[in-house]
Formats: sequence, C-alpha cells, structure tokens
Amino acid sequence: MSANVAVGLGGPLMNIRVANGDISDQVREIVDRLKTLEGPMLPILHEFQDVYGYVPQEALPVIAHGLNLSRAEVHGVVTFYHDYRNHPAGRHVLKLCRAESCQSMGGDRLAERVKAMLGIDWHGTTPDGAITLEPVFCLGLCSCSPSVMLDGEVHGRVDVADLEEMITEARR
Repeated sequence: MSANVAVGLGGPLMNIRVANGDISDQVREIVDRLKTLEGPMLPILHEFQDVYGYVPQEALPVIAHGLNLSRAEVHGVVTFYHDYRNHPAGRHVLKLCRAESCQSMGGDRLAERVKAMLGIDWHGTTPDGAITLEPVFCLGLCSCSPSVMLDGEVHGRVDVADLEEMITEARR
C-alpha cells in the first residue's frame, strides 16, 4: 500500500492512495455526507469499512479534518473498537464468539481447532486470502452456544464438523 498526503496552508489537502487507487475523494464524500449526524464518527467508520473492508491509517487525517478532530482522537476510536480493521480482510470473515457462554460450551476447544485448521491466529488471514479469523465477544446466541458468524450470517450450536464444512465452502 502506498500513501501520498499533501498538506497545504489551509489544512490537509489529502491525496490518499491505497492498493485500490485514489480514495481521498471517496473518503471526503463519506465524511461530508455523514458529518451532520449526531455522533458521526462511528457511522463514518462503519461505512468506510463496509465500502473498503478496512480503515487505512491514511484515511484518518481526512476523517479528522472533516470532523474537526485530531488524528489521535480518530485513531483512538478506530483502535478501541475491535470491529475496525487497519488492513484488508480475507474474502470471508469468520468470527468466533469468545463470551463466557460459548466458552463454557466448548468454544475454547473450537477456537483452538479452527486456528489449527486455518493455520492462523486471531486477526490473521489465511495465505490464500480466503478467510480472516476474528474473535467477537457476544453474538447474542447464548442459548445456542457455541456460536460463530461467517460473512455476517450467525450460526449456533456449532461443532468442529460444522466449521470444517463452512471453511471448505468459503475456500471454494
């Protein structure tokens, strides 16, 4: 990923380049469209991640400038919330619940097994770019523990066989 950031006398004149090309205009469009909301930073970050799959560090000055905040304030929010990524995810995102209910129903064993199956740790992406593995701290399916989410679809009472099937399907 490459980044070009130009700063002029009137403030940041951002020209952001990432692997997919120049996104600075798109970042400014998202910020301009959503900055009038009450508490706009989270909706802006969510939309940015929905569109690009992550929030690159190069976008933080544009967001900060648009919201009249410091880069540190924006960085603090991005790093505080586990859902925001600072790198692209795989084609599929597999989230395993790490909350107490899922742990008590075998979630730890399931987590160790899936990490071994994928050959990665938390927040890692398989070498083929197919799957990113992330922990999540409650999917709201405590009565159906252990639970996982694959590409936004929640699955309850998951066992190793279920995960093997999901991973096989995701790698196709």
